[in-house]
Amino acid sequence: MTEGILHRCCVAFIRLAPVLFVGAVIVWSYYAYAIHMCFYTVVNVPEKVIYLIFYHPFLIMMIWCFIKTICADPAFVPTQYYLSESDLEKYVKLSAAEQKQFLEHRAVKLLVQCRTSAGAVRYCSNCRCIKPDRAHHCSVCQRCILKMDHHCPWVNNCICFSSYKFFVLLISYSLLYSIFVSATSFQYFIKFWMNIYGGEVDMSDLNNVFLFFIGLVFVLSLTGLLCYHSSLIARNRTTLEAFRAPIFRCGPDRSGFSLGKYENFMDVFGDQKFFWFIPVFTTLGDGAKFATRIAPSSVGYQSIAASSMTLEPYINLQTTPVMVQPIPRFRETSYGTDSDDERTNLKTHQKSSDPYHITPVQHKRM
Repeated sequence: MTEGILHRCCVAFIRLAPVLFVGAVIVWSYYAYAIHMCFYTVVNVPEKVIYLIFYHPFLIMMIWCFIKTICADPAFVPTQYYLSESDLEKYVKLSAAEQKQFLEHRAVKLLVQCRTSAGAVRYCSNCRCIKPDRAHHCSVCQRCILKMDHHCPWVNNCICFSSYKFFVLLISYSLLYSIFVSATSFQYFIKFWMNIYGGEVDMSDLNNVFLFFIGLVFVLSLTGLLCYHSSLIARNRTTLEAFRAPIFRCGPDRSGFSLGKYENFMDVFGDQKFFWFIPVFTTLGDGAKFATRIAPSSVGYQSIAASSMTLEPYINLQTTPVMVQPIPRFRETSYGTDSDDERTNLKTHQKSSDPYHITPVQHKRM
């Protein structure tokens, strides 16, 4: 009992250590810049005021994004994707071929488009759920995460559907913060080395030297990171999808979810321009269903339903099969649930400006 508690405490500390380190760097940078440099090094009063006026907005936005990224709840898979106890008992008794058909029938209702390399529905044996499109199992969180990008140790959180916007804004504002600090401390970095050659050295000015060097290091690293994630946003990919292309019924396609640069940008930042650069959740969709540029496969759910008689003892289909077409986008405040407007659109089949809809297909039993 005691060993288990001690182990959990050690794991929690190890996971929090990077977050505490980043927090310590932010606190030190505030002391080194706002207090030591602006109050003790800068002599000109208007220069002090200008530096402090522009410095604090960058600092506030960076800390705001940092906190939002840390505190964002990971987007877990909705309950309808999990197998019930009764379904699980039936599932484990089936053969491999029957298990594949069993999952295919459930994928019809859930509108799952992505498949494994073998062409089967993606199923997580750890979570006992069908994986929604773009969802992956996180070994750190021990759960399947919607639109998972990666698990970031610097914020001790999964970067996924619910936190990706905050993460990108964190990188952006951290880069602006680092550029501003490095640019304004550069002249005092030069003065420090000039004083060394002149024989007049104030060791307290080492703060200015470290401030410039650390700021420059962050500028270089964050620039590369922001460019990389900007390219992912423009192509509507996650880090995992950049390394392994998502597989559809027609085969793998790295750009399967790409709908154009502007549409891809809105998928992450939302359709309300005022909130684009504010760390408020405005990401479109529910995290489980996504529009694609891929036409429905000729081997559709019609052929799957034709084989339903082989699984009659195990499956009771109570819903009408549907032919999957790209899913319409809509904005959500909770993950994995359809909004009232979306349900209305699906019932009335009214097409919005985005020409994606779901067409019911009736099937007759033989």
